[in-house]
Amino acid sequence: MIVKDQISSKKVIELEDKYGAHNYHPLPVVLSRGEGVYVWDVEGKKYYDFLSAYSAVNQGHCHPKIINALKEQAEVLTLTSRAFYNDKLGPYEKFVTEYFNFDKVLPMNTGAEAVETAIKIARKWGYEKKGIPANEAKIIVCQNNFHGRTVTIISASNDPVATENFGPFTPGIVSIKYNDLEALRKALEDVNVAAFLVEPIQGEAGVYVPDENYIKNAFTLCKEKNVLFIADEVQTGIARTGKLLAVNYAEIKPDVLILGKAISGGVFPVSAVLADNHIMDVIKPGNHGSTFGGNPLACVVAIAALEVVKEEKLSEKAFKLGEIFRKEMENLIKKTDLIKLVRGKGLLNAIVINDIEDSSTAWDICVALKENGLLAKPTHGNIIRFAPPLIITEEQLDDCISIISRTILNFKP
Repeated sequence: MIVKDQISSKKVIELEDKYGAHNYHPLPVVLSRGEGVYVWDVEGKKYYDFLSAYSAVNQGHCHPKIINALKEQAEVLTLTSRAFYNDKLGPYEKFVTEYFNFDKVLPMNTGAEAVETAIKIARKWGYEKKGIPANEAKIIVCQNNFHGRTVTIISASNDPVATENFGPFTPGIVSIKYNDLEALRKALEDVNVAAFLVEPIQGEAGVYVPDENYIKNAFTLCKEKNVLFIADEVQTGIARTGKLLAVNYAEIKPDVLILGKAISGGVFPVSAVLADNHIMDVIKPGNHGSTFGGNPLACVVAIAALEVVKEEKLSEKAFKLGEIFRKEMENLIKKTDLIKLVRGKGLLNAIVINDIEDSSTAWDICVALKENGLLAKPTHGNIIRFAPPLIITEEQLDDCISIISRTILNFKP
């Protein structure tokens, strides 16, 4: 649908360039509407969304059930702060803890806030329950992680773009190689380690899937050393990888679970940290909080979004369609030297372009995909991540595979 007198894409891009901080490098497309698996730019061109707002829109754009929950609550009560009780938070807390099988939830807004919350909980648990000396607690993280952009979280990063000229950094962070059990075993010898914070699949790193038993064995090593296993499932959770949580493949229950993005279907900022009582009870009044965390809008939106996941069997869909997608990408690799490999789980996938990391090839391919009606984005230079809304049909996926294949095979570097 073309809207008369709508501001042009060119003008919007010029406005952002002039008035906005240059902390993003977006693909040159200006979106104004979304529905299901589709988005439209301001000129009315229709695209398949193959990024899903970094897996926040698993339930599809503007899912009617989620939007209706938002509308109904917005007309009644939006925010009370946590200075008072509200009538939506308690029911949401009961719903979400039972949904993910934990005793307690600490509600926040963004993924980065949730990671910060988990770190604070782990440190306090380390001092009060494990007996770590004051100010000596350590958190083990993995190289090439992406947990957010706050100062404490980038203290755990080895990405120079994220860290250069932002120091000094938060102490107590120990970084080890991902998918390396021996490195973890060695780091766990330090008795002051409180927690191991890990992504079951490293999304921003290029959908890097660890060895089959890595997560399960890492969890076991943590249990042997009385160290909390913290799963950052902000991107991999909520059915994205073909199971409700990516750690479900390892058949473990993390000590602390971090959720965000699709817990609200991309409709409202909602995040959550879940843990059982023996961990969460270290948090007392005044220790942590957020004016917006647990607000009524967030609560009703999150319940609706999580109900959609079960009602529409999105985990099962993601698993089945992911198998189809990777098989077709493997077939594409046989036809071209442009792609080295495909990897992923469920509908969180990536192709690795056969080029150097700082080349523009992956970016140029994404621009070509845009011209052909499909939106994706490179990560780490030569990797293209593909993550459509989980509501996508098999017929729509076939169409998208055709667009990707045609674009790759016709691409001229």
